[in-house]
Amino acid sequence: MSMRLLVTGGSGFIGTNVIEHFKQRNIPLLNLDWNKPLDPAHNVFWRMCDIMDSATMRTLFTEFQPTHVVHLAARADTDEPNDIAAYQQNHDGTKRSLEVVKEFPSIQRIIVTSTQFVCEAGYQPKHDLDFKPFTLYGETKRLTEMHTREAGLQCAWTIIRPTTIWGPWSLRYRDIMFKVMRKGLYFHPSKKKVVRSYGYVGNVVWQIEQMLNAPLDKVNGQVFYVGDQPMDLRLWVDAISRKLVGKPVRYIPTWLVRTIALGGDVLKFLHIPFPITTGRYRSMVSDYITPMDKTVAAFGEAPWSLEQGAEAMVRWYDNGSERIVAHTLKDVRMKPADHKG
Repeated sequence: MSMRLLVTGGSGFIGTNVIEHFKQRNIPLLNLDWNKPLDPAHNVFWRMCDIMDSATMRTLFTEFQPTHVVHLAARADTDEPNDIAAYQQNHDGTKRSLEVVKEFPSIQRIIVTSTQFVCEAGYQPKHDLDFKPFTLYGETKRLTEMHTREAGLQCAWTIIRPTTIWGPWSLRYRDIMFKVMRKGLYFHPSKKKVVRSYGYVGNVVWQIEQMLNAPLDKVNGQVFYVGDQPMDLRLWVDAISRKLVGKPVRYIPTWLVRTIALGGDVLKFLHIPFPITTGRYRSMVSDYITPMDKTVAAFGEAPWSLEQGAEAMVRWYDNGSERIVAHTLKDVRMKPADHKG
């Protein structure tokens, strides 16, 4: 049976890249998302659907009869520190989606998206069920993984944990880092080596494709981090800077960046956008290393180099990215829909 791919959350950053990749391979596609696609060319694949609405999902699954599912739909930021209901579509939405998947014998396999944030920075998990989330977002993704394991799926399932993913269609980089760099206002804190787990989105999509086509015994019931091998953060920042402004990034003392970040916290409290806060500062000066060896051993090295990825992202940025409208609907509490069980 040829592949018929259903993607939940295909209107977002990673989802847009997944849809485009399989579109180019002439794979029949369906994107279920409560937001319109970032790329208007993908409207033909999109059906409006809230994954909290099981009845609508069931109807759309019935119409499309997917053979493969990539479940990306989620609230992916870490902005809400207190109310786990703000992330209800992550864990409860996954649970509802999996219940629908179980009803369709046509589905051969599913990839369920978790996150590296199921373990905090500096914590190396000893096994797939060794969690240490440090945000509500990370906790909802831990619950997502547990729901996947407990769902009793008849199809093969694989969990992926994306690292910090970047590339075309990432509006976070478009709206903050790239604008600041182009204005000559970006400075990196000190020249201290900081190792981070980043991933070019083209490599993540390639890894997803490998999992959808791999022998079942290689992927069924497995957890894989997706992205690139951990790297010196300075290499990534310099690669972006050279492509974006034609020269390497500038460095300033760490204490000065921290002071600026404290000011950014005040502006954030006042709802005034600012490119750096103490949270962003900690990210810039702290190691965050995730275990990519299992993924590379299973599927090989991903095809995109750092330089190629940086070039592709800047090309996207310079060719109409300013016309892309960011999604406004991210919190299930914002939607007055009748969520059917």
